[in-house]
Amino acid sequence: MKDKSVVILFKSDGIGVTADQSLRENLARKFLLLLHESDTLPAAICFMTDGVKLCCEGSPLLEPLAMLEEKGVPLVICKTCVDAFGIADKVRVGVIGGMTDIIHALWTADKVIDL
Repeated sequence: MKDKSVVILFKSDGIGVTADQSLRENLARKFLLLLHESDTLPAAICFMTDGVKLCCEGSPLLEPLAMLEEKGVPLVICKTCVDAFGIADKVRVGVIGGMTDIIHALWTADKVIDL
């Protein structure tokens, strides 16, 4: 049986929306580190709205994201969001892509995990 292609979508600056930021970041860091150690990697990780901040200078998630990128996982960052926040010069991992890149990743995935 063929492995399903999975895309992870980060829409906030961590995992969850009601916990404090340090807990959201800690959960996301742990999730990404365990994902890196697993045998099954996502087809891509996409970042929209506040999620784009995870790929920027100062993010506590830069290390695990860079490790996943080194393993070949595409990190697709929403250009519209980066432009809205004015942080294009602060992006340290991933590729700033257009909405069509994110749509393609989501549409071709067998499953999307929304974090």
